[in-house]
Amino acid sequence: MKILTGDLLQLALDGTVDVIVHGCNCQCQMGKGIALSIKRLFPEAFAADQATAKGDMSKLGTISVAEIDRNGRKFFIVNGYTQYHWRGDGNKADYAAIRLVMKAVKSRFTGKRIGYPKIGAGLAGGDWARIVPIIEEELDGEDHRFVEFVPEARA
Repeated sequence: MKILTGDLLQLALDGTVDVIVHGCNCQCQMGKGIALSIKRLFPEAFAADQATAKGDMSKLGTISVAEIDRNGRKFFIVNGYTQYHWRGDGNKADYAAIRLVMKAVKSRFTGKRIGYPKIGAGLAGGDWARIVPIIEEELDGEDHRFVEFVPEARA
């Protein structure tokens, strides 16, 4: 796992990553955190989320994907269903779902440069120390990087 600081969305626009993976709930909201920024900047990713069944527990561990084309730069956004709901305090991250999402990402995007935020450990409240080994195991052999958000990075 490489670690970068900056704005993951801008890194995709700049060509540093080919795939953005972020965690979503199964309620088709994308109403906070990086999901909200993605929804606003890349409505194609929100449309991919909206095309899934709202509130369907079987979405956990699956992905929906949007291909983005901005000024000739093409990349993918993966909505990874890593938590069922967003409500309430405490951990809402589903570690088994995170594993399945990363497995699906590797299967579909082998050879691509993959970037992600602190997936499952931000608003979902999961334990990053527990999530990192899952990501490293499932994306073993891939060019992947955790991007720690730095607000000033957005141009």
